[in-house]
Formats: sequence, C-alpha cells, structure tokens
Amino acid sequence: QVQLVESGGGLVEPGGSLRLSCAASGFTFSRVPMSWYRQAPGKEREFVASIASTGRYTNYADSVKGRFTISRDNGKNTVYLQMSSLKPEDTAVYYCKNSLNDWGQGTQVTVSS
Repeated sequence: QVQLVESGGGLVEPGGSLRLSCAASGFTFSRVPMSWYRQAPGKEREFVASIASTGRYTNYADSVKGRFTISRDNGKNTVYLQMSSLKPEDTAVYYCKNSLNDWGQGTQVTVSS
C-alpha cells in the first residue's frame, strides 16, 4: 500500500531553517510528481510547493518563493522541503502529497522565539 512518511519538523526560531523529508513507498516514485502542503490552526490546507517527476520543474506559492526549496531523490524515494528564513506565519502542519492524491500524516513546524 502507498505510504508517505514526513519527518524533520520541530520548533525553530524566526529566521531559522528546517529541512523536511517525505519517504515514499508503494508506488513508482520516480514517475509521480510530488507536492508539499501545509495547514495552520484554523485555516484551510494550502499549497506550498510541487516538483515534477524528474525534478526538472518546480512551482511555489508566492508566500514561500525565494525562501523554500523543494527537491527529490528518486534513488531514495524521498522528496524534501528546505525551509529558510522561517517566519511565525510558516507555523503549520506540513504534508506531502503525490499526484495520485495520497497524503502523508503530516509533521508539525512551529516558528517561535
């Protein structure tokens, strides 16, 4: 069965960095575009970033453009989200999703001093 397992979340001060990982199994990872979404308390889940199956093309929400970088390692069946210059408004549960509409369980990111 499909599994998407996020890791790397935690508490970080404003201006800090974190790298999230999403380990995938149960499907042909190298053929499937991947995305990151997030959901802040009391808000709807929103798109953060996406990456094509080859990794050649990426797309970002305006709110994270220039601060976050999505990447993937098809040899490790893993997609990453490198987050820098973090702001309190980046606080949310971060989810990875494949283009087959499978979701991970999420990892909490809290940006606070």
